[in-house]
Amino acid sequence: MTITFFSTQSYDRTFFERHNQGLGFNLVFLEAQLNDQTVGLAQGSEAVCVFVNDHVDESVIGELAGLGVKIIALRCAGFNNVNLAAAAKHRVKVVRVPAYSPHAVAEHAVALIMALNRKTHKAYNRVREQNFSLNGLLGFDLSGKTVGVVGTGKIGEAFAKIMLGFGCAVTAFDVVQNESLVKSGVKYLAMKELVAQADILSLHCPLNDHTLHMINDDAIALMKRGAMLINTSRGALIDTKSVISGLKSGHIGSLGIDVYEQEEKLFFRDLSGTIIEDDLISRLMSFPNVLITAHQGFFTQEALTQIAQTTLNNLKAFRENKPLQNEVQAKNG
Repeated sequence: MTITFFSTQSYDRTFFERHNQGLGFNLVFLEAQLNDQTVGLAQGSEAVCVFVNDHVDESVIGELAGLGVKIIALRCAGFNNVNLAAAAKHRVKVVRVPAYSPHAVAEHAVALIMALNRKTHKAYNRVREQNFSLNGLLGFDLSGKTVGVVGTGKIGEAFAKIMLGFGCAVTAFDVVQNESLVKSGVKYLAMKELVAQADILSLHCPLNDHTLHMINDDAIALMKRGAMLINTSRGALIDTKSVISGLKSGHIGSLGIDVYEQEEKLFFRDLSGTIIEDDLISRLMSFPNVLITAHQGFFTQEALTQIAQTTLNNLKAFRENKPLQNEVQAKNG
């Protein structure tokens, strides 16, 4: 069985080849992103493996089916970039990795909070230039602050527990309450209440029709003046233009993001020798109280191991005609 991997980096090859030993899959690694122009590269494959910024829309799925592709394996948890209805129509299976070291992303969110608060990234650069001044590096105690967590699945739960360990008052919003968190002292609130009370607001929910641009002008107006906003989930959860306005007015005190609405044109690439034409991210990077990382939250040894193992096990189950435990389908599928 041949699997064509799109949007691959060197670390993808390392981990997938390591865990393919004994499974016997023929792995083809491509740096190209999957889209209408590159779909033909899947010729001769029964499966394709894609990542967060690949375009798996109706036209691409139709082309894949015509090439004989029977299954699309996402090496990530989110599947908002896949047209599941089209996949069902063309009888193409879709599987994902529902969980891969939730601690990796949760801990990265905490790293963004700590860096923004104590300005360690600025201090590092100062000391390297023999500037040992503390002016402009003032932070605050996390203990006693209110942290609002939007989405309490595995990652949100891990994040909430870390913040409880810091001595924070943790509040949460989700359509389904996590009873383990409730027992730990997390208080569930309505979204508007959560946003209004949080000193730090961290997003850990999927992207769908209900969460698209959930942080917009109206939500920002509810936030405490000077509150910190963290997003390690999906870029389009926040309206970037609204957040820029909030930063300019000082209503948002600081912003840490590991995801970005238009990241597919930027992230996972070395653009150090080019001019970035995206005015929104260029504006974000100009703020001294904004910290951006390039979809790095998942990037740990443990997470990459879990991603490779789960993805290959999904494909092994398909090859052996066994139930697909991690299959995703359209709601009416």
